[in-house]
Amino acid sequence: MALLLIATAVLVLFGRGKVSSLMGEVGKGITAFKKGVKEGSEEGDSKVETKELNTPEDIEQARAELAAERARLDAERARVATDSALRDVTPRDTDKI
Repeated sequence: MALLLIATAVLVLFGRGKVSSLMGEVGKGITAFKKGVKEGSEEGDSKVETKELNTPEDIEQARAELAAERARLDAERARVATDSALRDVTPRDTDKI
């Protein structure tokens, strides 16, 4: 019953044309969101790269690439931790009360 009352109030305040255009915009937004999610999942699937490691040199190169990526991720993790620690240094004026 309350939802019917709210819907009636919205129709009276904004009019049928405004509400229908608003719903059209909401529908376009939902469609764009679903399309973006679908493209993002397809992009994520295409990033997966498989290599055949036939020789010991290929294996060593793959290990070196993994080590470089791990080092990059560790550096990024350290940077984020440092940034979050630096953000929380606001002065507190508890002495001047």
